[in-house]
Amino acid sequence: MTQAEAQVESAPPAPVDLRDPALYINRELSWLEFNYRVLEEALDERNPLLERVKFLAIVSNNLDEFYMTRVAGLRDQLATGTIVEAGRDGLTPQEQLGLIKETVQRHSTLQRRHLEEVLRPRMAERGIHLLDHDELPAETRARLKEYFDREVFPVLTPLAVDAARPFPHISGLSLNLLVVIRDELGERFARVKVPPVLPRLVEVRPPAGTATDGRRRSTVAPVASAAQPPQAVAFTWLEQVIAANIGALFPGKEIVGAYFFRVTRNADLAIREAEAEDLLEMIEASLERRPFGFVVRVSVNPAMPAATRDWLAGQLEIDPDEVQVIDGPLGLNDLMALYNVDRPDLKYPPFVPRLPADWSRDGSDVLTTIARRDVLVHHPYESFTPVVDFIRSARDPNVVAIKQTLYRVGSNSPIVEALLEARGEETQVAATVELKASFDEESNIGWAKALEHAGVHVAYGLLGLKTHCKLALIVRKEAEGLRRYAHLGTGNYNASTARGYTDFGFLTADPEICADVSDVFNYLTGYSAQRQFRKLLVAPANLRARLVELIEREAAHGERGRLIFKMNALVDAEMVEVLYRAARAGVRIDLLVRGACMLRPGVPGVSETVRVVSVVGRFLEHSRAYYFGNGGDDELYLGSADLMPRNLNRRVEVLFPLEAPPLKAQIRDEILPLILRDNVKARVLQPDGTYRRREPAPGEPEVNSQEILLAGATALARA
Repeated sequence: MTQAEAQVESAPPAPVDLRDPALYINRELSWLEFNYRVLEEALDERNPLLERVKFLAIVSNNLDEFYMTRVAGLRDQLATGTIVEAGRDGLTPQEQLGLIKETVQRHSTLQRRHLEEVLRPRMAERGIHLLDHDELPAETRARLKEYFDREVFPVLTPLAVDAARPFPHISGLSLNLLVVIRDELGERFARVKVPPVLPRLVEVRPPAGTATDGRRRSTVAPVASAAQPPQAVAFTWLEQVIAANIGALFPGKEIVGAYFFRVTRNADLAIREAEAEDLLEMIEASLERRPFGFVVRVSVNPAMPAATRDWLAGQLEIDPDEVQVIDGPLGLNDLMALYNVDRPDLKYPPFVPRLPADWSRDGSDVLTTIARRDVLVHHPYESFTPVVDFIRSARDPNVVAIKQTLYRVGSNSPIVEALLEARGEETQVAATVELKASFDEESNIGWAKALEHAGVHVAYGLLGLKTHCKLALIVRKEAEGLRRYAHLGTGNYNASTARGYTDFGFLTADPEICADVSDVFNYLTGYSAQRQFRKLLVAPANLRARLVELIEREAAHGERGRLIFKMNALVDAEMVEVLYRAARAGVRIDLLVRGACMLRPGVPGVSETVRVVSVVGRFLEHSRAYYFGNGGDDELYLGSADLMPRNLNRRVEVLFPLEAPPLKAQIRDEILPLILRDNVKARVLQPDGTYRRREPAPGEPEVNSQEILLAGATALARA
């Protein structure tokens, strides 16, 4: 190499404005791309049939929450004028809403077309029939009329709209009929709510002569044995049963039409915590107001005339152009009921999560095991039982205290039961219950009251911050004095989601980590203003600043630098900019981002060394891992935080180091590389913001990372 060539090679990269809007993908549109990847799983014929139906339902449920929070926030900005300028990506709230509407309409059309043209016929072939009311034979419709008269009619409440009776309140996510009636006074309107207390899918007699043994042999799951063929089942839609019998509610009136509509309202609780004397009471009051949030979406069927649609929009105080016309059933979340049909041959095979090596199957000697070595569990491939065993070990008479954070614990929680069992005269039990966990507020209020009633010390965290970290601490009297044991995780203390979400749990007696966990609990329950910790990275104290330092340290290594980050979302503009700087320094960066990602990979001169991969499959990728090569002296952190402004600024989050060489190697050398090699469920982000599904090259074997991890865990569990 000549001296001139060396000077050119060592020259710094040309200046680039790293705040250029063209370098940032819009957060909302990126999230919609994630939801489309979920929809792709419903389209994928390699998945079992009822799993595909389940994915279709998840798409609708995701979209409801997106409108209730993210779209509601954009509409609120416009209504209040609080933020009208463009964001880092250059799009104003108004422009974002227009693109969201266009994208959602396109995805919803595909979703319903696939249900109608593919999944319904495939289910019928396998003996599961989803039928419209007008497809049913006369005898079945007669039986449904009897069902309507007996079970449905008494629950219905028709609400007329006239001068004396104003348009009624329409609760969020409710399904309704707008009935047009003609009498001597002309055409008038009435609303009938489809009662949520009744099953949306009404079981009916299967069509005569239909096969029940599954004529098409599945390539993904064995069919039931010929000796015991599955029974055929059939369902129809409750709202169609009501519409077919709507005249019973309006005797003597002419029914001009009955049109379905569904309303989504803002559900993002606005809580002025600084003014709260009792946070629990304030959140309970806010939950009572949630059904009355402003309307963010109205969905109707094409049968509703344009004039009627405009009138409805006016009553709901939404722009008529924002009404979404959807051909087919509204609110496909309820398709989840089909997944509950007893057809294991049409679902993923069951699996048995394994226990960690040398873990006692009866849950004994838990603390002894942890004192001997750090334990890492990888859910759902490895059992959630060690986490429950850890909490239950607090029943030991030598345990003097147990502390735990609770964010989403679910119903019938073994974790809460274990906490209650641990309470005793000599044991202090404290729980930090996050009351503001979105859509779990009511459940958490119930758990908080139950814990308080049992004598547990309950705290609700800090004003202005959500407690999102996953921590548990046990303090035990031992011969050498008090010793602390800790569990730190990437996922919630929820035994149900631990079977469907990928997460890491870490059990340790490391004195410095346990001391840090103690300090975090003091921060949550007392008046600590601690900003520095021994080993933990804690938001909002030092997590953002420390991550920036670690990325910049990697940038100083130049082309020898290595970053592998796994997270749910990358939507913090400052962190994107720091990653761009590292990429421009030559650092090789792999980002495993399940959901929204604002960073554009592969941009010349900016992010050519960055690869972004999203894996969407059987399990929800939920674990967070941050790996720093550091020139061979590598570091690995796991924890609860994504790279989002709310996680870094407005939540109490914890990242913890994984230092034991075999545990670090398991993630660094096995799990992360396997996910990066996935060529079945992985999609690669393109510079234009779209995702391209990765497929095996000619002669290359298929790599489905989740199935490989599951096969290995199940084989070990059965050994």
